Amino acid sequence: MVTTESVTINVPVGMSKYLTPVNAETELVRNALLLYPYILNQTISHGNAAEILGIRKSELIDIYDKLGYSYLDTTMDELDAELETFRQLKKRETAE
Repeated sequence: MVTTESVTINVPVGMSKYLTPVNAETELVRNALLLYPYILNQTISHGNAAEILGIRKSELIDIYDKLGYSYLDTTMDELDAELETFRQLKKRETAE
């Protein structure tokens, strides 16, 4: 169980009704989303955020994945280039 504390934030009036947690899962997702900008700007890591939330890193990555936030920020073209480089290096090792 994670120790919690209450904080006050200023939000637009129409937003406040959505911030009351419906259940533990909703609260976890909300809190994960509050931490996401700090992961994005590399203030904290996924592991640090997961620790703050009291869950495993893989669980946090799954939450973000379900919301459409990819853990890996590599494009398919970059991945293809990396794979091609790996294949070329492997061929050289095999030839030697």
